[in-house]
Amino acid sequence: MLRHAVGKVWNKGVLTHGRDRLRTFLLVPNACFHNGKVHYSPRSFFGIEDFVDDDNSRPYTYQKGKKSKNPTKHISFKQRTVAFMEPFTLDVFISKRFVSASLTHRVTCKQVAVAGTNSKDVKAALKSRSDIPACIAVGRILSERAREADVYTASYTPRDRDKFEGKIRAVVQSLIDNGIDVKIYLE
Repeated sequence: MLRHAVGKVWNKGVLTHGRDRLRTFLLVPNACFHNGKVHYSPRSFFGIEDFVDDDNSRPYTYQKGKKSKNPTKHISFKQRTVAFMEPFTLDVFISKRFVSASLTHRVTCKQVAVAGTNSKDVKAALKSRSDIPACIAVGRILSERAREADVYTASYTPRDRDKFEGKIRAVVQSLIDNGIDVKIYLE
């Protein structure tokens, strides 16, 4: 990387010959932007500049953004504002051993309220940690914690592999019964 930068400086004529003597000029490199691209990339976090991505334009610590197949595609108003109109999402995870649910703020990705059957206070009160009564208890506890955080609405979209029945339905129904308005998006 250093060879590359010195080579560019040398080729641009920063060190020039003038009247048979070598004149040196002070060069202060700065990041200049042209067409949204950085010409001089900053040093990476670890100080290792040899690791660059495939097109050798950015250090390896930068994430590549997905390029849209159609950059001129129109994005609807609903698509642009849904994260702000319905900011809280419900996430339910059910395994063979335990049940957990959380409410997450979509924009900031912060978990507002979390409840699960693995916590000490819930473990002792339940007979089993993964049956329907455990799911109802998780929904009740999550709704109490959500109301403490001033969250009264949430949206829920089941994962592709999940069906909205049984234990998942028990958690969501328990939330609704305890005062949290849940919008359910089924496909």
